[in-house]
Amino acid sequence: MSAFNDIRDYVAIPRVLSLKLSPDGSRLISTVQSLNPDGKSYGTALWAIPVDGEPYRLTRSAKGESAAVFTAAGDVLFTSARPDPTAKDSSDEVPALWLLPRAGGEARQVATRPGGIGAVRTAADVVVFSADVLDGEEAAEEARRKARKDAGISAILHEGYPIRFWDHDLGPARTRLFAARLGGDRLEDVRDLTPDAGEALRDASFELSPDGATVIATWRTYLPKGESRTDLVAIDVASGERRTVLTEDRFDFTGPLAISPDGSKVACARERFTGLEVSARSELWIADVATGEGRAYAPDLFPADIEWAPDSSAVYIVADHQGRRPIFRVPLAERRSTRLTPDDAAYVGLNVSSDGGFVYALRSGLALAPGPARIDVASGEIVDLPSPAPRPEVPGTLTEISATADDGATIRGWLALPEGASADEPAPFVLWIHGGPVASWNDWQWRWQVWLMTQRGYAVLMPDPCLSTGYGQEMIDRGWGNWGPRTQADLDAIVDVALARDDIDGERIAAMGGSYGGYMANWLAGHSDRYKAIVTHAALWNLDQFAGTTDAAMYWQREFGEPGSERYQLLSPHNSLDKITTPLLVIHGDKDYRVPIGEGLRLWWDLRRSEVESKFLYFPDENHWILKPGNIVAWYETVFAFLAQHVLGEEWKRPDSVA
Repeated sequence: MSAFNDIRDYVAIPRVLSLKLSPDGSRLISTVQSLNPDGKSYGTALWAIPVDGEPYRLTRSAKGESAAVFTAAGDVLFTSARPDPTAKDSSDEVPALWLLPRAGGEARQVATRPGGIGAVRTAADVVVFSADVLDGEEAAEEARRKARKDAGISAILHEGYPIRFWDHDLGPARTRLFAARLGGDRLEDVRDLTPDAGEALRDASFELSPDGATVIATWRTYLPKGESRTDLVAIDVASGERRTVLTEDRFDFTGPLAISPDGSKVACARERFTGLEVSARSELWIADVATGEGRAYAPDLFPADIEWAPDSSAVYIVADHQGRRPIFRVPLAERRSTRLTPDDAAYVGLNVSSDGGFVYALRSGLALAPGPARIDVASGEIVDLPSPAPRPEVPGTLTEISATADDGATIRGWLALPEGASADEPAPFVLWIHGGPVASWNDWQWRWQVWLMTQRGYAVLMPDPCLSTGYGQEMIDRGWGNWGPRTQADLDAIVDVALARDDIDGERIAAMGGSYGGYMANWLAGHSDRYKAIVTHAALWNLDQFAGTTDAAMYWQREFGEPGSERYQLLSPHNSLDKITTPLLVIHGDKDYRVPIGEGLRLWWDLRRSEVESKFLYFPDENHWILKPGNIVAWYETVFAFLAQHVLGEEWKRPDSVA
């Protein structure tokens, strides 16, 4: 029985989320997510993956474990909100830091903070971790938090921007970095490295130098009119002294971060500020830690992960490329990249062995669930290691297709075909548009699972139109500030190629997408009548409204200008409401701060007022994505019922999973 036959079986598939290599190179550790016994939520556990053996589980708790790193001695540090059995008054509300001895035995709690502990880094005997702290006297923080909770106060007074991120409110606590030393039963000499950070470390990336002496961290500088710039700073662990390593007007220096094994250099992403005529661009930037002198490497590759070679002579990166995400080797002496992995896979979670002979990473693809792999640096040989979560077999085949757009550009994509599709039995067709928009279809998708569609007989096209990554800067430039018209022309070209196949039914077709893909679904609804049904999830509808209510208004207004300007009028889907005749399924979560619920509510009201046949699937407790197991079931069952009605011509049947 296929795991894709029943959506409940699909949501129960365990998921490998991360990968870390031990200092001695003997084993990897991974966070694995799986369905909790109640079937209503997901939990996490740590698994060990020997490089020459079978995986075994390391932790078990109701609260789960994450953020695992190895100490120099091979012990494992991780965070968890599990209760401490040795504490007299244990609290299990926020994550604490735990240590699992390499030699075996029970994990013990080694550090706590009133606001919990976030990311952790360790080198030598030094540990650096992030934690959210209330302003004011640190010694009284726990009492102040309790007083606020007991008084029923949730109010937060803001004097800057932003105030929300993704699905949560910011403040009143603010992120700081703390340093400590391993020793005894608890961390010793715990010190606040950044007492003056304010909002500078909000969502920061940071790394610790191999000798444990220096932290390199992103540091946000707030600018007039709601703008901000992200610099890179070096913080001395012993003294807390901070200096700026990288800063440049109208550029952000961001993660992923990696410090060279000799401690002399830092590799990161350098992203330029966008504008009306300046498109998004991210590049690998390597700089001297002492002087800040740096330069770009590996042109046209947007780095998604970075790891150094042991001799500090090169870095390994992963970056989108032609519908894949290969590993590239970038020697410092040459500045240009060499592709290491020749397959169709997408890689992430890079780890390089101490002798430089192997790279370990999570390997996945659109038809391949993530799992650990070993890549031989000399030969490029790829070996899949035994995984804590065996990969499910997908129901169908994946085919690569391409088309020539009206301006001569090549548009490529992946076509997933159901088993049995043929000229005698052509499959109904779904166009699935990716989000971003600066992104690409190349990796396994737990949220947007194409193989649940093929299991039900649909052929699914996943194209990379303009603004997609992995095709050079020109592909992004083509669509910058021209979202709807340029993207539709690209989609039309590759859809025409797909529908010309004799194993696809050119009459029974639908389109769907989420986020930017939802924007394009809305755009197609008002500019095309070829689709029998359209599913639009977390979608932008009124750009003028969206640009001031999203959690990162400054980013979108760089591309579109001030609200009310001409570009908003030209590109906003809501201006074509009177041309929509295609039935729409609108989906939105109330906790979506990236594309706020107002977009879904306004779209729904406009469709009601215009008497367009439509339905609204509303999730009061979900964010930009649908993440809870039961809600995932409701999402897919409703989508399938809607497509069955309008594409397959079946009678509407309300799914049992929705109220």
